Amino acid sequence: MIDLSAQQPAPVLAYTPQVAAATAAVYDRVRDVIPAIEWPVHAPYIEAIERLKKERNAIVLAHNYQTPEIFHGVADLTGDSLALARMAAETDADVIVLCGVHFMAETAKLLNPAKTVLIPDLKAGCSLASSITGADVRLLKERYPGVPVVTYVNTSADVKAETDVCCTSANAVEVVESLGVDRVIFLPDEYLGRYVARHTDVELILWHGHCEVHERFTGDQLRQFRRRYDDLQILAHPECPPDVLEEADFVGSTSGMIRAVGERRPRRVVMVTECSMSDNVAVEHPEVEFIRPCNLCPHMKRITLPKILDSLRHLRYEVEVAPEIAAPARRAVERMLEVGRGSQAG
Repeated sequence: MIDLSAQQPAPVLAYTPQVAAATAAVYDRVRDVIPAIEWPVHAPYIEAIERLKKERNAIVLAHNYQTPEIFHGVADLTGDSLALARMAAETDADVIVLCGVHFMAETAKLLNPAKTVLIPDLKAGCSLASSITGADVRLLKERYPGVPVVTYVNTSADVKAETDVCCTSANAVEVVESLGVDRVIFLPDEYLGRYVARHTDVELILWHGHCEVHERFTGDQLRQFRRRYDDLQILAHPECPPDVLEEADFVGSTSGMIRAVGERRPRRVVMVTECSMSDNVAVEHPEVEFIRPCNLCPHMKRITLPKILDSLRHLRYEVEVAPEIAAPARRAVERMLEVGRGSQAG
């Protein structure tokens, strides 16, 4: 039987003086990136979500690519893939709402098998995660017997289950070298793999997966920005093509890029990654001018405040991982966290 009541969209909420007062501190924080005319739309949902989180003993984890009203409005913990994985492993909340994409929610579930893990939209996928399956990894292992597999955390649980250890863009070199071998299968991001190969003597066997956001940037695009702004700093994510990384002043993970802005305090900066991240970092650094070559992730943008409220209200959509996949996938993620223990998160 289909529960039609659960199919109904969340009602439009009113912007009352009480809601305005309850969310005033949040708006003071984000007023430079969220126009005043939009705030009456967001504020009622923020207030309602905050109330419901307390009732559910719930926590909201938000990736850096979420929009500012989510990232700064309702998120309890924020970060990149590695940071969210660590936070998920440490939370004592009963319910985790993962504001990101599906593989991130799966990772949270792997590390919290007894907790309820929700994703507000089941269609929030990832082009990179979709580029490879567990069956593909098994074929690679047959072709290269005995060669360990390092898998980017941006993958499904069934791929992680075929993996020796996971990594993120922040700790990929460290994870590869921790294995103490001469050759590694590195999956699935080709551009991240090329970047890692330049920073290690380990031979990497690569897969041809790409992120649909980062692969659209070009070196020529960045050269045009340089001609327009002679004092520009370019920070790029290693999922970008090699010609983009050649033009960058800094290459690093999302948290590494955020850290670089704080340390360098450039007058103008381009963050060559998903453009909501620039909005979120701009809140912390109003003195920096952010030039935005804006590529949006359509999957991240499926997560909205009404959907978060709906997810908390109905406890949907719950993420589950089959036990036979969860056990080996969990080991691969936990090994990643052990390699990074004591090192700088990113």
